[in-house]
Amino acid sequence: MILDARAPDDVDHELVALLHAWLPHRRWYPAKGSDARLSAAGAVHLTDDVRILLVQVDAAGRDVLLQVPLVLLAGSAPVGTDRASIVGEVGGRTVLDATGDARFLRAWLAAADGPGAAVDVTGARVVTGEQSNTSVVLPAPDGAPVGMLKVLRAVAAGENPDIDVPRRLVEAGWDGVPAPLAWSQARWPGPDGEPVVGYLGVLSAFVPGAQDGFELACGWAREGRAFSGPAAELGETVAGMHAALVRAFGADPDPAGGEALARALRERFAWAVDAVPSLADREPAVQAVAAQVAALPTTPARQRVHGDLHLGQVLRSAGRWFVIDFEGEPLAPLAARVLPDLALRDVAGLLRSFDYAAAVGGLSGAPAAAWTADARAALLAGYGVTDDPTSTLLLRALELDKTLYEAVYEARNRPTWAPIPEAGLDRLLG
Repeated sequence: MILDARAPDDVDHELVALLHAWLPHRRWYPAKGSDARLSAAGAVHLTDDVRILLVQVDAAGRDVLLQVPLVLLAGSAPVGTDRASIVGEVGGRTVLDATGDARFLRAWLAAADGPGAAVDVTGARVVTGEQSNTSVVLPAPDGAPVGMLKVLRAVAAGENPDIDVPRRLVEAGWDGVPAPLAWSQARWPGPDGEPVVGYLGVLSAFVPGAQDGFELACGWAREGRAFSGPAAELGETVAGMHAALVRAFGADPDPAGGEALARALRERFAWAVDAVPSLADREPAVQAVAAQVAALPTTPARQRVHGDLHLGQVLRSAGRWFVIDFEGEPLAPLAARVLPDLALRDVAGLLRSFDYAAAVGGLSGAPAAAWTADARAALLAGYGVTDDPTSTLLLRALELDKTLYEAVYEARNRPTWAPIPEAGLDRLLG
Protein backbone atom coordinates (compact mmCIF):
# COMPACT_ATOMS: atom_id res chain seq x y z
CA MET A 1 0.00 0.00 0.00
CA ILE A 2 1.32 3.41 -0.97
CA LEU A 3 0.58 6.07 1.65
CA ASP A 4 -0.59 9.43 0.34
CA ALA A 5 0.84 12.57 1.88
CA ARG A 6 -1.72 15.28 2.52
CA ALA A 7 -1.09 18.92 1.75
CA PRO A 8 0.35 20.70 4.80
CA ASP A 9 -2.25 22.05 7.21
CA ASP A 10 -1.92 24.75 9.88
CA VAL A 11 -0.68 22.21 12.43
CA ASP A 12 2.06 21.04 10.05
CA HIS A 13 3.34 24.60 9.64
CA GLU A 14 3.37 25.02 13.43
CA LEU A 15 5.27 21.75 13.75
CA VAL A 16 7.93 22.96 11.33
CA ALA A 17 8.39 26.06 13.47
CA LEU A 18 9.08 23.76 16.46
CA LEU A 19 11.52 21.67 14.44
CA HIS A 20 13.73 24.68 13.74
CA ALA A 21 15.03 24.38 17.29
CA TRP A 22 14.85 20.60 17.66
CA LEU A 23 16.31 19.27 14.41
CA PRO A 24 19.85 20.74 14.64
CA HIS A 25 20.48 18.61 17.74
CA ARG A 26 19.68 15.35 15.94
CA ARG A 27 22.67 13.35 14.71
CA TRP A 28 20.92 12.58 11.42
CA TYR A 29 20.10 16.21 10.59
CA PRO A 30 22.01 17.04 7.36
CA ALA A 31 22.32 20.83 7.69
CA LYS A 32 24.20 21.40 10.95
CA GLY A 33 26.08 24.67 11.16
CA SER A 34 24.13 26.30 8.35
CA ASP A 35 21.22 28.70 8.18
CA ALA A 36 18.72 26.24 6.75
CA ARG A 37 15.23 27.12 5.60
CA LEU A 38 12.57 24.58 6.59
CA SER A 39 9.11 24.15 5.12
CA ALA A 40 6.35 21.56 5.31
CA ALA A 41 6.09 19.54 2.10
CA GLY A 42 3.24 17.31 3.28
CA ALA A 43 2.22 14.86 5.97
CA VAL A 44 1.17 11.21 6.09
CA HIS A 45 -1.51 10.77 8.77
CA LEU A 46 -1.14 7.23 10.12
CA THR A 47 -3.68 7.82 12.92
CA ASP A 48 -5.30 10.86 14.52
CA ASP A 49 -2.31 11.19 16.84
CA VAL A 50 0.53 9.94 14.64
CA ARG A 51 1.77 11.62 11.49
CA ILE A 52 4.88 11.54 9.34
CA LEU A 53 5.87 15.10 8.55
CA LEU A 54 7.82 15.63 5.32
CA VAL A 55 10.12 18.60 5.83
CA GLN A 56 11.92 20.34 2.98
CA VAL A 57 15.38 21.50 4.09
CA ASP A 58 17.11 24.10 1.93
CA ALA A 59 20.66 24.81 3.06
CA ALA A 60 23.72 26.07 1.19
CA GLY A 61 22.29 25.09 -2.17
CA ARG A 62 21.46 21.57 -1.02
CA ASP A 63 17.82 20.44 -0.92
CA VAL A 64 16.86 17.47 1.25
CA LEU A 65 13.42 16.07 2.02
CA LEU A 66 13.37 14.78 5.60
CA GLN A 67 11.00 12.29 7.19
CA VAL A 68 10.07 13.23 10.77
CA PRO A 69 7.54 10.87 12.42
CA LEU A 70 5.73 12.61 15.27
CA VAL A 71 3.19 11.76 17.97
CA LEU A 72 0.81 14.49 19.14
CA LEU A 73 -0.49 13.81 22.65
CA ALA A 74 -3.21 15.59 24.62
CA GLY A 75 -1.65 17.11 27.72
CA SER A 76 1.87 16.65 29.01
CA ALA A 77 4.40 13.98 28.11
CA PRO A 78 4.11 10.81 30.23
CA VAL A 79 6.39 10.49 33.24
CA GLY A 80 9.72 8.99 32.23
CA THR A 81 9.66 10.26 28.64
CA ASP A 82 13.16 10.86 27.30
CA ARG A 83 13.60 14.63 27.16
CA ALA A 84 15.47 14.36 23.87
CA SER A 85 12.31 12.98 22.24
CA ILE A 86 10.16 15.95 23.33
CA VAL A 87 9.88 18.32 20.37
CA GLY A 88 7.58 20.90 21.97
CA GLU A 89 3.94 21.83 22.19
CA VAL A 90 1.35 22.70 19.55
CA GLY A 91 -2.21 23.73 20.35
CA GLY A 92 -2.09 22.28 23.83
CA ARG A 93 -0.71 18.96 22.58
CA THR A 94 2.74 17.63 23.41
CA VAL A 95 4.78 16.72 20.32
CA LEU A 96 7.14 13.74 20.57
CA ASP A 97 9.64 12.11 18.24
CA ALA A 98 7.76 8.96 17.23
CA THR A 99 10.45 6.61 16.00
CA GLY A 100 10.56 4.50 19.17
CA ASP A 101 6.94 5.05 20.15
CA ALA A 102 4.64 2.02 20.19
CA ARG A 103 1.81 4.04 18.61
CA PHE A 104 3.91 4.92 15.58
CA LEU A 105 5.40 1.43 15.25
CA ARG A 106 1.99 -0.22 15.43
CA ALA A 107 0.58 2.13 12.78
CA TRP A 108 3.65 1.74 10.55
CA LEU A 109 3.42 -2.06 10.60
CA ALA A 110 -0.30 -1.95 9.84
CA ALA A 111 0.33 0.16 6.73
CA ALA A 112 3.48 -1.65 5.49
CA ASP A 113 3.84 -4.18 2.68
CA GLY A 114 5.77 -7.45 2.81
CA PRO A 115 5.53 -10.82 4.57
CA GLY A 116 5.69 -9.16 8.00
CA ALA A 117 6.66 -10.62 11.38
CA ALA A 118 5.15 -11.08 14.83
CA VAL A 119 6.58 -8.31 16.98
CA ASP A 120 6.05 -6.71 20.36
CA VAL A 121 6.19 -2.96 19.74
CA THR A 122 6.06 -2.17 23.47
CA GLY A 123 9.56 -3.66 23.80
CA ALA A 124 11.04 -1.63 20.93
CA ARG A 125 14.48 -0.11 21.42
CA VAL A 126 15.94 2.75 19.37
CA VAL A 127 19.55 2.10 18.34
CA THR A 128 21.94 4.86 19.39
CA GLY A 129 24.94 6.02 17.41
CA GLU A 130 23.50 6.12 13.90
CA GLN A 131 23.82 9.28 11.84
CA SER A 132 21.99 9.23 8.51
CA ASN A 133 18.94 7.16 9.56
CA THR A 134 17.25 5.87 12.71
CA SER A 135 16.98 2.15 13.50
CA VAL A 136 14.65 0.48 15.98
CA VAL A 137 15.03 -3.08 17.26
CA LEU A 138 11.67 -4.87 17.44
CA PRO A 139 11.37 -7.99 19.61
CA ALA A 140 9.11 -10.98 19.16
CA PRO A 141 6.39 -11.59 21.79
CA ASP A 142 8.88 -13.78 23.67
CA GLY A 143 11.30 -10.85 23.91
CA ALA A 144 13.92 -12.09 21.44
CA PRO A 145 14.91 -9.49 18.79
CA VAL A 146 13.18 -10.35 15.53
CA GLY A 147 13.56 -7.33 13.28
CA MET A 148 15.39 -4.06 12.73
CA LEU A 149 13.27 -1.18 11.46
CA LYS A 150 15.26 1.44 9.56
CA VAL A 151 13.42 4.75 9.38
CA LEU A 152 14.90 6.63 6.44
CA ARG A 153 15.49 10.24 7.39
CA ALA A 154 16.32 11.66 3.96
CA VAL A 155 13.70 10.37 1.52
CA ALA A 156 13.74 10.56 -2.25
CA ALA A 157 11.54 9.56 -5.13
CA GLY A 158 12.16 6.28 -6.90
CA GLU A 159 14.15 3.19 -6.11
CA ASN A 160 15.96 2.82 -2.80
CA PRO A 161 18.88 0.39 -3.17
CA ASP A 162 18.95 -0.39 0.54
CA ILE A 163 15.47 -1.90 0.21
CA ASP A 164 15.22 -3.07 -3.39
CA VAL A 165 18.60 -4.80 -3.56
CA PRO A 166 18.13 -7.02 -0.47
CA ARG A 167 14.65 -7.95 -1.70
CA ARG A 168 16.06 -8.98 -5.08
CA LEU A 169 18.96 -10.87 -3.48
CA VAL A 170 16.56 -12.91 -1.34
CA GLU A 171 14.44 -13.61 -4.42
CA ALA A 172 17.63 -14.77 -6.19
CA GLY A 173 18.21 -17.33 -3.45
CA TRP A 174 21.03 -15.62 -1.54
CA ASP A 175 20.80 -15.66 2.26
CA GLY A 176 23.81 -13.50 3.10
CA VAL A 177 21.63 -10.44 3.66
CA PRO A 178 19.08 -9.77 6.43
CA ALA A 179 15.78 -10.53 4.70
CA PRO A 180 13.35 -7.59 4.33
CA LEU A 181 10.16 -8.37 6.30
CA ALA A 182 8.16 -5.21 5.66
CA TRP A 183 8.55 -1.88 3.88
CA SER A 184 6.54 1.29 3.38
CA GLN A 185 6.20 3.78 0.53
CA ALA A 186 4.55 7.17 0.26
CA ARG A 187 3.37 9.48 -2.50
CA TRP A 188 4.02 13.23 -2.31
CA PRO A 189 4.22 16.19 -4.73
CA GLY A 190 7.54 16.37 -6.57
CA PRO A 191 9.44 19.57 -7.41
CA ASP A 192 7.23 20.18 -10.45
CA GLY A 193 4.05 19.47 -8.54
CA GLU A 194 3.53 16.05 -10.08
CA PRO A 195 3.19 13.15 -7.60
CA VAL A 196 6.23 10.97 -6.94
CA VAL A 197 6.66 7.78 -4.90
CA GLY A 198 9.51 6.89 -2.56
CA TYR A 199 10.35 4.62 0.35
CA LEU A 200 9.93 5.62 3.99
CA GLY A 201 11.52 2.64 5.72
CA VAL A 202 12.14 -1.08 5.91
CA LEU A 203 11.93 -3.77 8.58
CA SER A 204 14.65 -6.39 8.10
CA ALA A 205 15.30 -9.66 9.92
CA PHE A 206 17.44 -9.20 13.00
CA VAL A 207 20.86 -10.90 12.95
CA PRO A 208 21.31 -12.38 16.45
CA GLY A 209 24.66 -12.05 18.14
CA ALA A 210 26.03 -10.00 15.27
CA GLN A 211 29.43 -8.35 15.51
CA ASP A 212 30.34 -5.32 13.44
CA GLY A 213 33.00 -6.41 10.95
CA PHE A 214 35.25 -3.42 11.52
CA GLU A 215 35.14 -3.69 15.30
CA LEU A 216 35.85 -7.41 15.01
CA ALA A 217 38.88 -6.86 12.76
CA CYS A 218 40.22 -4.08 14.98
CA GLY A 219 39.97 -6.40 17.97
CA TRP A 220 41.86 -9.17 16.23
CA ALA A 221 44.56 -6.72 15.13
CA ARG A 222 44.82 -5.39 18.68
CA GLU A 223 45.37 -8.96 19.93
CA GLY A 224 47.86 -9.73 17.17
CA ARG A 225 45.59 -12.45 15.76
CA ALA A 226 45.78 -13.15 12.06
CA PHE A 227 42.48 -12.30 10.36
CA SER A 228 43.02 -14.67 7.46
CA GLY A 229 40.23 -17.10 8.38
CA PRO A 230 37.39 -14.55 8.62
CA ALA A 231 38.84 -12.64 5.66
CA ALA A 232 38.77 -15.70 3.40
CA GLU A 233 35.18 -16.44 4.43
CA LEU A 234 34.27 -12.81 3.76
CA GLY A 235 35.74 -13.10 0.28
CA GLU A 236 33.55 -16.14 -0.37
CA THR A 237 30.50 -14.25 0.90
CA VAL A 238 31.13 -11.26 -1.36
CA ALA A 239 31.65 -13.57 -4.36
CA GLY A 240 28.30 -15.17 -3.60
CA MET A 241 26.68 -11.74 -3.33
CA HIS A 242 28.06 -10.67 -6.70
CA ALA A 243 26.84 -13.87 -8.36
CA ALA A 244 23.38 -13.31 -6.89
CA LEU A 245 23.39 -9.68 -8.05
CA VAL A 246 24.04 -10.88 -11.60
CA ARG A 247 21.12 -13.30 -11.31
CA ALA A 248 18.92 -10.52 -9.99
CA PHE A 249 19.95 -7.60 -12.19
CA GLY A 250 22.04 -9.03 -15.04
CA ALA A 251 25.40 -7.77 -16.32
CA ASP A 252 26.49 -5.69 -19.29
CA PRO A 253 29.74 -5.80 -21.26
CA ASP A 254 31.88 -2.69 -21.00
CA PRO A 255 32.66 -1.54 -24.55
CA ALA A 256 34.89 1.32 -23.39
CA GLY A 257 37.61 -0.96 -22.07
CA GLY A 258 39.84 0.68 -19.49
CA GLU A 259 39.41 4.24 -20.76
CA ALA A 260 36.36 5.03 -18.61
CA LEU A 261 38.07 3.85 -15.44
CA ALA A 262 41.24 5.75 -16.32
CA ARG A 263 39.25 8.93 -16.90
CA ALA A 264 37.46 8.51 -13.56
CA LEU A 265 40.79 8.00 -11.78
CA ARG A 266 42.22 11.18 -13.29
CA GLU A 267 39.11 13.11 -12.29
CA ARG A 268 39.28 11.71 -8.77
CA PHE A 269 42.91 12.78 -8.46
CA ALA A 270 42.17 16.31 -9.69
CA TRP A 271 39.33 16.56 -7.17
CA ALA A 272 41.56 15.25 -4.38
CA VAL A 273 44.40 17.66 -5.13
CA ASP A 274 41.97 20.56 -5.18
CA ALA A 275 40.93 19.61 -1.63
CA VAL A 276 44.34 18.45 -0.37
CA PRO A 277 47.10 20.27 -2.34
CA SER A 278 49.86 18.24 -0.68
CA LEU A 279 48.82 15.28 -2.84
CA ALA A 280 50.02 17.03 -5.99
CA ASP A 281 53.50 15.49 -5.89
CA ARG A 282 51.95 12.09 -6.54
CA GLU A 283 50.61 13.11 -9.94
CA PRO A 284 53.25 11.36 -12.11
CA ALA A 285 52.65 8.05 -10.37
CA VAL A 286 48.85 8.38 -10.57
CA GLN A 287 49.01 9.32 -14.25
CA ALA A 288 51.20 6.27 -14.89
CA VAL A 289 48.58 3.97 -13.37
CA ALA A 290 45.82 5.71 -15.32
CA ALA A 291 47.76 5.27 -18.57
CA GLN A 292 48.17 1.55 -17.92
CA VAL A 293 44.44 1.19 -17.23
CA ALA A 294 43.49 3.19 -20.33
CA ALA A 295 45.52 0.77 -22.45
CA LEU A 296 43.35 -2.21 -21.41
CA PRO A 297 41.33 -3.27 -24.47
CA THR A 298 38.63 -4.90 -22.35
CA THR A 299 37.49 -4.95 -18.73
CA PRO A 300 35.10 -7.30 -16.94
CA ALA A 301 31.36 -6.87 -17.42
CA ARG A 302 29.68 -4.22 -15.32
CA GLN A 303 27.00 -5.29 -12.88
CA ARG A 304 25.07 -4.13 -9.85
CA VAL A 305 27.40 -3.87 -6.84
CA HIS A 306 27.16 -2.88 -3.20
CA GLY A 307 28.84 0.42 -3.96
CA ASP A 308 30.14 1.34 -0.50
CA LEU A 309 31.49 -1.93 0.84
CA HIS A 310 33.86 -1.92 3.79
CA LEU A 311 34.20 -3.80 7.06
CA GLY A 312 31.63 -1.55 8.71
CA GLN A 313 29.02 -2.78 6.23
CA VAL A 314 29.26 -6.45 7.19
CA LEU A 315 28.16 -8.38 10.26
CA ARG A 316 29.50 -11.67 11.59
CA SER A 317 27.17 -14.02 13.40
CA ALA A 318 27.44 -17.72 14.23
CA GLY A 319 30.57 -18.08 12.10
CA ARG A 320 29.21 -16.48 8.93
CA TRP A 321 29.04 -13.07 7.31
CA PHE A 322 26.05 -10.90 6.41
CA VAL A 323 26.18 -7.83 4.16
CA ILE A 324 24.12 -4.75 5.04
CA ASP A 325 23.55 -1.13 3.97
CA PHE A 326 23.14 -1.27 0.19
CA GLU A 327 22.32 2.41 -0.24
CA GLY A 328 25.77 3.12 -1.75
CA GLU A 329 27.70 6.33 -1.18
CA PRO A 330 25.11 8.48 0.68
CA LEU A 331 26.29 11.78 -0.81
CA ALA A 332 26.10 10.52 -4.40
CA PRO A 333 22.90 11.09 -6.42
CA LEU A 334 20.55 8.12 -6.57
CA ALA A 335 21.06 7.78 -10.32
CA ALA A 336 24.80 7.32 -9.79
CA ARG A 337 24.36 4.83 -6.94
CA VAL A 338 22.38 2.35 -9.04
CA LEU A 339 24.66 2.32 -12.10
CA PRO A 340 26.40 -0.96 -12.98
CA ASP A 341 30.05 -1.05 -11.97
CA LEU A 342 33.03 -3.36 -11.74
CA ALA A 343 32.50 -5.99 -9.05
CA LEU A 344 36.12 -5.54 -8.01
CA ARG A 345 35.23 -2.09 -6.67
CA ASP A 346 33.57 -3.78 -3.68
CA VAL A 347 36.67 -5.94 -3.18
CA ALA A 348 38.88 -2.86 -3.26
CA GLY A 349 36.76 -1.23 -0.55
CA LEU A 350 37.29 -4.19 1.76
CA LEU A 351 41.02 -4.24 1.06
CA ARG A 352 41.21 -0.61 2.14
CA SER A 353 39.37 -1.48 5.36
CA PHE A 354 42.20 -3.74 6.48
CA ASP A 355 44.59 -0.77 6.56
CA TYR A 356 42.16 1.06 8.83
CA ALA A 357 41.56 -1.96 11.07
CA ALA A 358 45.29 -2.46 11.57
CA ALA A 359 45.84 1.20 12.42
CA VAL A 360 42.85 1.53 14.75
CA GLY A 361 43.83 -1.79 16.32
CA GLY A 362 47.15 -0.23 17.30
CA LEU A 363 49.48 -1.88 14.79
CA SER A 364 52.17 0.04 12.94
CA GLY A 365 55.31 -0.59 10.95
CA ALA A 366 56.22 -4.16 10.06
CA PRO A 367 53.52 -5.82 12.26
CA ALA A 368 50.82 -3.72 10.57
CA ALA A 369 52.16 -4.54 7.12
CA ALA A 370 52.27 -8.26 7.88
CA TRP A 371 48.78 -8.36 9.43
CA THR A 372 47.29 -6.42 6.53
CA ALA A 373 49.07 -8.46 3.85
CA ASP A 374 47.80 -11.69 5.42
CA ALA A 375 44.20 -10.45 5.52
CA ARG A 376 44.38 -9.09 1.97
CA ALA A 377 45.71 -12.34 0.54
CA ALA A 378 43.04 -14.35 2.34
CA LEU A 379 40.20 -12.11 1.12
CA LEU A 380 41.40 -12.28 -2.48
CA ALA A 381 41.78 -16.06 -2.30
CA GLY A 382 38.33 -16.46 -0.80
CA TYR A 383 36.80 -14.24 -3.46
CA GLY A 384 38.67 -16.04 -6.23
CA VAL A 385 40.70 -13.12 -7.58
CA THR A 386 43.57 -14.40 -9.67
CA ASP A 387 46.96 -12.73 -9.92
CA ASP A 388 46.69 -12.16 -13.67
CA PRO A 389 47.99 -8.74 -14.79
CA THR A 390 44.56 -7.33 -15.69
CA SER A 391 42.93 -8.14 -12.33
CA THR A 392 45.99 -6.88 -10.46
CA LEU A 393 45.96 -3.59 -12.37
CA LEU A 394 42.22 -3.06 -12.00
CA LEU A 395 42.33 -3.67 -8.27
CA ARG A 396 45.25 -1.28 -7.93
CA ALA A 397 43.37 1.44 -9.79
CA LEU A 398 40.16 0.90 -7.83
CA GLU A 399 42.02 0.90 -4.52
CA LEU A 400 43.83 4.05 -5.57
CA ASP A 401 40.52 5.74 -6.39
CA LYS A 402 39.13 4.80 -2.97
CA THR A 403 42.30 5.90 -1.15
CA LEU A 404 42.20 9.33 -2.79
CA TYR A 405 38.63 9.69 -1.55
CA GLU A 406 39.77 8.68 1.94
CA ALA A 407 42.60 11.22 1.88
CA VAL A 408 40.12 14.03 1.30
CA TYR A 409 37.62 12.71 3.82
CA GLU A 410 40.19 12.38 6.59
CA ALA A 411 41.71 15.78 5.88
CA ARG A 412 38.28 17.36 6.24
CA ASN A 413 36.85 15.33 9.09
CA ARG A 414 39.51 13.32 10.98
CA PRO A 415 42.94 14.86 10.43
CA THR A 416 44.55 12.50 12.95
CA TRP A 417 43.58 9.60 10.64
CA ALA A 418 45.10 11.22 7.54
CA PRO A 419 48.29 9.09 7.79
CA ILE A 420 46.23 5.94 7.07
CA PRO A 421 45.30 6.83 3.47
CA GLU A 422 48.64 8.54 2.95
CA ALA A 423 50.42 5.27 3.76
CA GLY A 424 48.01 3.49 1.43
CA LEU A 425 48.87 5.88 -1.39
CA ASP A 426 52.59 5.28 -0.85
CA ARG A 427 52.06 1.51 -1.05
CA LEU A 428 49.80 1.65 -4.12
CA LEU A 429 52.04 4.08 -5.98
CA GLY A 430 55.23 2.22 -5.14
